[in-house]
Amino acid sequence: MLYRFLDLFFIVFHTSLTLFNALGWIWKKTRLLNLITLFFTGASWLFLGLIVGTPGYCPLTDWHFDVLEKLGKTGLPNSYIKYLADRLTGFDFNPAFVDAMTLIVFSAALLLSISFNLRDYLIRKRKGASSVN
Repeated sequence: MLYRFLDLFFIVFHTSLTLFNALGWIWKKTRLLNLITLFFTGASWLFLGLIVGTPGYCPLTDWHFDVLEKLGKTGLPNSYIKYLADRLTGFDFNPAFVDAMTLIVFSAALLLSISFNLRDYLIRKRKGASSVN
């Protein structure tokens, strides 16, 4: 019972975080938080990945997969996105394709988030400078 709850928790939380990483730059009110979550995601993939020896490492995936193993699931992929895509659709997606798409979406979201956050900062700075005059 506890592990089924934890599985559902991770599906909802991890999927929501993933969608927020991909789309949070769209809304002005969430842009800074989006940039922060993208930074931590990238740091996890890179730096934690180097420490544990698995590029793209995500502790949420690790914890969720521990829960799934307690539920008797075996043969889990290395990627949460692949796991989610397979689970939601019933298909068996190519892991290399999923990893490539994940990196493309992450990179695009990061560039968009940096761009919009920088633009918002410059607009605020310009408005502040003009109100002083």
